[in-house]
Amino acid sequence: MTTPAELKARIEAERRGVPFLVYRDDLGGQTIRELEEVELTVGRRAGNDLTLHWDGEVSRLHAELQRLKGDWTITDDGLSRNGTFVNGERVRGRHRLRDGDRLCFGETVVVFRAPAESESQSTLVVSGPNAEAHLSETQRKVLAALCRPLSESAFATPATNRAIAEQLFLSVDAVKAHLRVLFERFELEDLPQNQKRASLAASVLLHGVVDPREL
Repeated sequence: MTTPAELKARIEAERRGVPFLVYRDDLGGQTIRELEEVELTVGRRAGNDLTLHWDGEVSRLHAELQRLKGDWTITDDGLSRNGTFVNGERVRGRHRLRDGDRLCFGETVVVFRAPAESESQSTLVVSGPNAEAHLSETQRKVLAALCRPLSESAFATPATNRAIAEQLFLSVDAVKAHLRVLFERFELEDLPQNQKRASLAASVLLHGVVDPREL
């Protein structure tokens, strides 16, 4: 479960603009590792820069991340026993990373974020003072459906219009209409279109507009 505090930590990391990794540790807690060095090693052994000691499928020295002229790459030249995967494809040699890539070391999923290259960077926007007071029952249900994926996974994105429509037995056009009203209610209407949904979900979760039981 993604908590509001974890979501806030990710948004703050995005706002700093430094590439980072985000993953769950052996206790299930979210870990954010900013990439400020030039290279780092990944493996189960304690001497690695990124140590995944709890994952028995990870090799002692599993892979290497390296920054080359501003871009981050990942290399696994036979270092690991079980392979390194990016978005489901096995890495052979050196692979250039893109914002949002899902890296898999053993059974551990690590998401690579490079906020500066992402056009859909989330922006933390505080809801208007009267936003919650004037929500209809349907609007609250739309917000809960929008945020539900974020409560289930640290790496999820807000629900799509179609997914919300299917959950609430509404038309897609009706969902769009409700969201337009909500963007205005939460003072998000002036944001770029590709930032509105993430900002609305962040504001709702951070300020407790939707009861966690509704998610």
